[in-house]
Amino acid sequence: MSWKSKGFDPNPKSMVTKKLTLLLCIGCFCAGMLFSDRMWTVPEAEDKTISRAMGVKDERLKLISEGCDPVRKDVKHESKDILSEVSRTHNAIQTLDKTISNLEMELAATRAVQESIINGSPISDDLKIPETNGKRKYLMVVGINTAFSSRKRRDSVRATWMPQGEERKKLEEEKGIVMRFVIGHSATSGGILDRAIEAEDRKHGDFLRLEHVEGYLELSAKTKTYFATAAALWDADFYVKVDDDVHVNIATLGATLARHRTKPQVYIGCMKSGPVLAQKGVRYHEPEYWKFGEEGNKYFRHATGQLYAISKDLASYISINQHVLHKYANEDVTLGSWFIGLDVEHIDDRSLCCGTTDCEWKAQAGNVCVASFDWTCSGICKSVERMKDVHRRCGEGKNALWSEA
Repeated sequence: MSWKSKGFDPNPKSMVTKKLTLLLCIGCFCAGMLFSDRMWTVPEAEDKTISRAMGVKDERLKLISEGCDPVRKDVKHESKDILSEVSRTHNAIQTLDKTISNLEMELAATRAVQESIINGSPISDDLKIPETNGKRKYLMVVGINTAFSSRKRRDSVRATWMPQGEERKKLEEEKGIVMRFVIGHSATSGGILDRAIEAEDRKHGDFLRLEHVEGYLELSAKTKTYFATAAALWDADFYVKVDDDVHVNIATLGATLARHRTKPQVYIGCMKSGPVLAQKGVRYHEPEYWKFGEEGNKYFRHATGQLYAISKDLASYISINQHVLHKYANEDVTLGSWFIGLDVEHIDDRSLCCGTTDCEWKAQAGNVCVASFDWTCSGICKSVERMKDVHRRCGEGKNALWSEA
């Protein structure tokens, strides 16, 4: 049988085709192996990239959780710097305000001296040496409001609760308590009334003369001038106004005020809210009653006029703004009106307004009153005759002032 009959073609072209087929198969196999290798290596690279990204994210989360995120740390540091700068600026402004306030008070004192020279009025010893007084820090300045006709009242105060002579000077030096009778001038400058006060002052040395013309209807103006003048002369924590027909326990007053020493704007007294009296001819008539609303309305809360105290910041406020502060007919209402709209703490302390009957048993119980008077008389009734008796029954004791720390 021949090769042809068995299906084999001995033709050389057939042999070439077989070789090409074999090479094509080998090439396809190699191509398949290469493609397969690419398919397996790409996911591995992607896994490494994802793993690396997750690692960076985990590290970032770790940094943030530990508060060490670089961006946040920079922001936090910058915020601290801003707050620190704001705090320094605030302190600088406060220092500047105090400096301006002190300069304005010194200017007020200098102006008072100049006006006294121009008017030919005697210059108070206190006004002559404002620099010396300004360097010393005091607890309180107690201004006792008095009038030309009140010589006997002043003597009754001197004989009871107001120290005299060297003892009064010692009180200023050791306890930081300044006490003065406060009075202005008569309408006729240098007249008999003024000369009588000058002679009394030479004897006792316990007056603060104001650049103010005396008159009952001018009590609001006198109060404003007193606080402005006192703030210019003495650097004190508190400034007190009290009438000359009121009994005061000075040591108890000092201890009471000292409890509020850390408060910058305080207004202390027996707070009340009496009716606004529109009817003419009655005592305490309010000419500007219409400003307080409908007839029958009451005043805003304010301290009764027999005794009240204000802190240094409030006295400085009055001194600086005295030319624009409005005055009402009643001085206690006037003072209260100046503090409306300000961030002032009103302290209602009933020990500043005891009656002359209940002050005795309160003292016996150990609750000594700061001030005592009769409400019916707006002071101690017949104070010249009764001041010593009230002092005996309601006084804090002779040694209380010097035993107080």
